[in-house]
Amino acid sequence: MTQGDVIAILQDAIFTTIKASMPMLLVAIVVGLIVSIFQATTQINEQTLAFVPKILCILLSILFFGGYILNTLSDFVVRLYGSVGGFLG
Repeated sequence: MTQGDVIAILQDAIFTTIKASMPMLLVAIVVGLIVSIFQATTQINEQTLAFVPKILCILLSILFFGGYILNTLSDFVVRLYGSVGGFLG
């Protein structure tokens, strides 16, 4: 296994992590923006108002995008295990 192989595996792992976490991050950004606009217009500065909707929406997005996340991670594992033979031989 060369240094290039290790770098390729790490790049693939980082890209897979970004791909798997992107739905939750986008939901958190959108909900956070909506809550911030609501807080700015009503001048309510309650901290729980910022966190509770984000947590609930992130949990719902995990339920909704769970299949996509599982497929993304399992594809990475299949690629990784498939390449082990090439690294050893």
